[in-house]
Amino acid sequence: MADLDQTARVTEQTDKGADHTARNRLVIALLLGSTFVVFLNETIMTVALPRLMVALDVSAGAVQWLTTAFLLTMAVVIPVTGFLIQRMNTRPIFILAMSIFALGTLICALSPGLELLIFGRVVQAVGTAIMMPLLMTTVMTLVPPEARGKTMGNISIVISVAPAIGPAISGFILNYMEWRWLFILVLPIALLALVLGAKWMKNVTEPRYAPLDFLSVILSAIAFGGIVYGLSGLGGEETAEIAGLPAWGTLLIGAVVMVVFILRQLSLQKKDAALLDFRTFQSKLYSICLAMLAISMMTLLGTIILLPIYTQNVLGIDALQTGLILMPGGLIMGLLAPSVGRLYDRIGPRPLVIPGAILVAAVLWALTRVGQDTSMWNILIGHMVLSVGLALVFTPLFTAGLGAVPPMLYSHGSAMLGSIQQVAGAAGVALFVAVMSIQTRNSVAAGLDATAALTSGIQLAFMCGAAIFLVALVLAFFVQRPPAVSAQGSAH
Repeated sequence: MADLDQTARVTEQTDKGADHTARNRLVIALLLGSTFVVFLNETIMTVALPRLMVALDVSAGAVQWLTTAFLLTMAVVIPVTGFLIQRMNTRPIFILAMSIFALGTLICALSPGLELLIFGRVVQAVGTAIMMPLLMTTVMTLVPPEARGKTMGNISIVISVAPAIGPAISGFILNYMEWRWLFILVLPIALLALVLGAKWMKNVTEPRYAPLDFLSVILSAIAFGGIVYGLSGLGGEETAEIAGLPAWGTLLIGAVVMVVFILRQLSLQKKDAALLDFRTFQSKLYSICLAMLAISMMTLLGTIILLPIYTQNVLGIDALQTGLILMPGGLIMGLLAPSVGRLYDRIGPRPLVIPGAILVAAVLWALTRVGQDTSMWNILIGHMVLSVGLALVFTPLFTAGLGAVPPMLYSHGSAMLGSIQQVAGAAGVALFVAVMSIQTRNSVAAGLDATAALTSGIQLAFMCGAAIFLVALVLAFFVQRPPAVSAQGSAH
């Protein structure tokens, strides 16, 4: 019955598409603008981490939780957004998300130390977690398949321009003001987005009944939390001590509970009650795109975390210069995104994804050779090439992957994509920092000075990322344009 209701809604929107064109554009524009704000907040922290290590007198393993806790919270909350999107109208769920995000930003701005700052980041992440699946599901519902590449290209502009200006803004602020201003300046922007959305946002879907299995929510939190927490513990003794368990213990618990979580979802989806519906994986193309996106996010966020540490602590470049080095690459992604989206509509994903994956792989391997005398111009050019590769990868993967999912599973497909993407990002941050920390300690024990030891750790971490991305490079050759999919899921 739920499937028939979803089919009826999609058919009705298709029939009346001409009447709702202006409304749909307004809704998507408001969602894009608000998503830009939350993505700006996520990336503005990357350059700040080395400075926060000094200001708060904490280690790299501890300060990484400002990013890891953010991503982990998103991964835990995103599955619930599939339920929220089905049960609530577009306008109230948007207001809920931006209100929570603004509250988290206020907490961060007022926090006296690391503990409350991490809590504020967690609150921010709850609001952020709702925005991306809401945007993706709305676009997949309102935009016809033949125009989705162009629209996803616009989404990529938002996703890429925020990382472009985020580090530069962060570097400028940290060069002249204390770290709290990173949040004080974001807060009025978030409130403005909330006010505009509250006034102009329209409801574009009708709520329907969807059950929420609380046990699944608990299982997902333990599973994702245990895995990422365990990975973080591998690189810092303080993390393992706080947990009261060795790193491998929390990792094992997370893995076991993840199996239980998956089994429960497989059982619940038979009666359309799953928190995450694994029938999305019946599409081979969706599975391939999701795996490639997860690997890309894992290596990307790990790289973004390491580059500021490398430029500031090895090359001696300040936070502002680091932000300016990372800015051109993000701007290139933003400029290329519309063209990539239009090319996708014309030629499909494979001619874009394969060259993009090759460029990303080449840069990651080149980063394994960075040293104490590497020119900052090499880092600048390398990051620009990396950004070109990612521009060719992300838009086609988002569009092809979600396009292979039947309309009745759009909310689950978006939630699954966002959840796994964020867990992969958190795991990438934890793994890269863990490898860097372990290798750095071993190098110091072997007699290297602090800078040389850190360089060795960063090189090994980049090597791990390059090796992992080889899997994504292979998967790129299996990406193709999605077939037409009916509401019930059959291709034709």
